[in-house]
Amino acid sequence: MSDTPTPPKWAAVVVNYEAGELLSACVRSLLADDPGPDGAGTPEVVVVDNGSTDGSIAALRAALPADLAEVRILTPGRNLGYAAAANVGIAATTAPVVAVCNPDLDVAPGTGAAMVARFDAEPDLAALGPRIENPDGSLYPSARRDPGIGDAIGHALFGIVAPRNRFTRRYRQLDLDPARPRDVDWVSGAMLYLRRRALTSVGGWDERYFMYMEDVDLCWRLRRLGWRVAYEPAGRATHVQGASTDRTPYRMIAEHHRSAFRFADRRWRGVHRLLLVPAAVFLAARAAVEMAARAVGSRPGRPHVSG
Repeated sequence: MSDTPTPPKWAAVVVNYEAGELLSACVRSLLADDPGPDGAGTPEVVVVDNGSTDGSIAALRAALPADLAEVRILTPGRNLGYAAAANVGIAATTAPVVAVCNPDLDVAPGTGAAMVARFDAEPDLAALGPRIENPDGSLYPSARRDPGIGDAIGHALFGIVAPRNRFTRRYRQLDLDPARPRDVDWVSGAMLYLRRRALTSVGGWDERYFMYMEDVDLCWRLRRLGWRVAYEPAGRATHVQGASTDRTPYRMIAEHHRSAFRFADRRWRGVHRLLLVPAAVFLAARAAVEMAARAVGSRPGRPHVSG
């Protein structure tokens, strides 16, 4: 019998920016994942730190001294943005399935095994998102459809003040059963499992997105090549939204709207490109209103992942 360890079936790339003690908790939850009967659960873990100054990396090293052989920490020395950091981390892994995730996640045991099983059973599956819950146990709508122009405008206008409006419900698929697996247009980059071969086929994450919409863009490009994107509630993670983005809220609001325009510019063709100028004006005005509302303390909640 060989003593050679079984190579991991999946990897986890954690993109960190000043997540504090939440980073250590996230990594612990990944390392504690139940391997399952075929050893699919425990991943190789890579942390990419985007120039944090809050001591979160030092705290991670102190919290996991016995496990550091299983955790690789990359420190580029500056904030690369989410997509670029994801690419750096993915390049440092070898497993056929790789999950990119935020540092403020607590991943439930068995999630890795459940997600890898889906990839093993469905060779045309490129991207898979787990069920994501807020700290109070409520559902974060991480599995969504690509909004048409009407739904995009309706969600942009009413999503903050009336989150159950019909445009937002349709875009976020709020009326669908979250306990049922389904194919979707895109899943949140807060935790996104990817088949390495599919990711390579589209050239990885688009590094022109600094923050937000990179997950929408990636799933859109995968589907254009014939790959499938799906939601799998057998995997589960709890997400403390805003742990990193709250440190620079106004920049994050600007980046969110800038990324929305970048995706529209990439996606719209033909006559739809005539809408780019009014879209830019609308997004700039919406960003200004959102910043003003936050400044006076009237904006409800934090910047959320990808809208």
